[in-house]
Amino acid sequence: MIGALAITQTAGYGVLYYAYSVLIPPMSRDLNAGVAQLTGALTFAVLVSALAAPLVGRLLDRRGGRGLMTLGSVLGALAVLAWSQVRTVTQLYLACGLLGVASSMVLYEAAFAVIVAWFDAERRARALLAVTVVAGFASSIFLPLTGLLVELYGWRQALVVLAAGYALTAVPLHGLALRGRPAPPHAARREIVVTALRERPFWLLVAAFLTQTGALAVMGVLLVTYLITLGHAPVFAAGVAGLLGVLSVTGRLVTTGLQTRWPVATITAVMFALQGLAAVLLPLTGRSVGGAVVAVVLFGLGFGVSTIARPALLADRYGTAAYGSLSGALALPITVAKAVAPLLAAGLAQVAGYPAVMAAVATACGLGALSLLLYGRMPARP
Repeated sequence: MIGALAITQTAGYGVLYYAYSVLIPPMSRDLNAGVAQLTGALTFAVLVSALAAPLVGRLLDRRGGRGLMTLGSVLGALAVLAWSQVRTVTQLYLACGLLGVASSMVLYEAAFAVIVAWFDAERRARALLAVTVVAGFASSIFLPLTGLLVELYGWRQALVVLAAGYALTAVPLHGLALRGRPAPPHAARREIVVTALRERPFWLLVAAFLTQTGALAVMGVLLVTYLITLGHAPVFAAGVAGLLGVLSVTGRLVTTGLQTRWPVATITAVMFALQGLAAVLLPLTGRSVGGAVVAVVLFGLGFGVSTIARPALLADRYGTAAYGSLSGALALPITVAKAVAPLLAAGLAQVAGYPAVMAAVATACGLGALSLLLYGRMPARP
């Protein structure tokens, strides 16, 4: 099951999201649309995914992942196929809306709900790590693959190939490899969710991951531009920013290894604090090659930590019976922050400059670390 989820997550992120950036230039010419309009379509997909997350989480608790994730992969393949046929920007937004719904059904949140339901705490950490490490290479696989397909066949035919490949991979793996499980009674799940939403620890988790996810989104979108603004060549800036993906895997390995000695909340808070320090250092030392590399390395170590920390923290405190519902409720504000934060940061950069953006990123990471430290001091639920 872990191997199947690792493969489907890699394919899902590669086809549903990473291919998009490669396709913006040819789509812009063919649809006569600006980059901002096309980028907005992907933002729309992320927002739709956020809105669908609570409902998907409840369905995962009630019915398990096999049927829902299989249906989601069918919908994802159809959405990519529809994307290949769009003729207007409006049609593109509609296709991206379908992508958003499919994403909420098949990507990390859904996969983690399946893992949390099936594995105890010790094996769960290794399973989460295995899936995220493999899926972490989605960009390095699908960015060049999509570029090659576009060069050979054009962007529309490239999407047809990607849709077919995703359907042939994800649909049978979700349908055959995922196992069902007996669902806890609805009343028991509802009581867990209602109790959690009334408690301070849950909202501390929301605050921690909302602020840090916003910071990650800002750095992911604006880092290359800021490094160029600091005087670095575009090739160097892109190469250094590419370290974030590699370092995210390193951070996940380190975090999983340290969980045997220290609480997950403490480890994650330290990683968030290191990211805040990196955001402070970048305006101060980033004009030199060494300073830029050190700052990016520090930030990159925490780049993927929240992905494996969130399910661990939720399951440890609230158990697994209502994990999907709680994860969906947590994902809604966090995913909205992921979509909106880069737009706000771009506006701030125009008004006050990139040092102000880095100060905002550092503040967000610091608030995330503080929220997790406070969360760790809360007594566990009986």
